[in-house]
Order: sequence, then structure tokens, then C-alpha cells
Amino acid sequence: MASSSGSGEVATERRGIPGAQFVEDVQTYLAQAGLDVNSALAFLQERLQQYKLVEMKLLAQQRDLQAKIPDIEKCLDIVATLQAKKGSGEALLADFEVSEGIYSRARIEDTDSVCLWLGANVMLEYSCEEATTLLQKNLENAKASLEVLVADLQFLRDQVTITQVTIARVYNWDVHQKRICQAAAPAKDS
Repeated sequence: MASSSGSGEVATERRGIPGAQFVEDVQTYLAQAGLDVNSALAFLQERLQQYKLVEMKLLAQQRDLQAKIPDIEKCLDIVATLQAKKGSGEALLADFEVSEGIYSRARIEDTDSVCLWLGANVMLEYSCEEATTLLQKNLENAKASLEVLVADLQFLRDQVTITQVTIARVYNWDVHQKRICQAAAPAKDS
């Protein structure tokens, strides 16, 4: 059944996520690891659960970044609008959220600065140019982080698939070995 040569190749780790080992020859794999079938299956199931936990964390980070990017883009648009209105003499009317579900209307005259909410109850005042630079840098960082996260998720999904295939191969090998032993037992009795 699974009697090709070698026990497969070990994948490298990516950002702390260990690579899964594809098992070509189950018997060689079990001998090299010094495990019986039940121990090997328990180890592989545990590794699979670890991968699932990491996947949940990465998906949560991905959702956060996907929500953060439009917010940063919206802030960039607002700062650009303020800069465009600067010097025109006309005021800008804006509705802004004071608290969840509570909005207020503001009349914004010419302004040279904006306040950016940095998080952790910290808000700083920046010139419009500094705010644009900071927001663009934050946007670039968020997009780069999202790309890395997507690559990590793809790597993780590959490791999950390899681990699931390995579990199936070990289980099927065990069933095959038991059937061979059962077929040999009646032959000895006759």
C-alpha cells in the first residue's frame, strides 16, 4: 500500500509554524519516529489541532487588518479633503461619531492640523502633511502585513492538508496490516 522509499521530506518552518512531514512509507516513518500507530495518530491529531488554533488566530488578525485598511483610507481621504478646502474660505460641514451610535455635526474652518486617534486612549495633533505621511505609512504597513498574513495562511492550509493526508495514510496502513494479520491467522489454523 504505502511502501515507496523514504519517509518523505520535512518542510521548513514559516514564522513559527512548523512544517508538516509528508509520509510516503508509513512503516519507515513509524520506525524512524519510534512510535506505534496509536501514538503516531495521537501526535498527528495534536499537531492538526495546533494548526487549527494558529489558523483561528491568523484569521482573526486578517479580519482586523481588513477592517483597519478601509479606516486608514477613509482618514487619508478626509485629510485630503481638508487640505483641498484649505484657503478656499468655505467651511466644511462634517458629521462625526462621538460614541457608538452617537453623532455630532461640526463646522470646520480652515485648519492646519488634524488630530489622529492612535489607540490606547491616545490622540495626537499633526499637521495635515505629517498626518498624510503617517497615514500613508500605516496603510503601506497594513497592506504588507496582510500580504504576509495571507501567505502564512496558505502555508498553514498546506500543512493542515499534509497532516490530514498523513493521518489517513497511517490509519489506512494500520487497517491494511490488521487485515493481513487476520488473513494469515486462519491460514495457520487450517
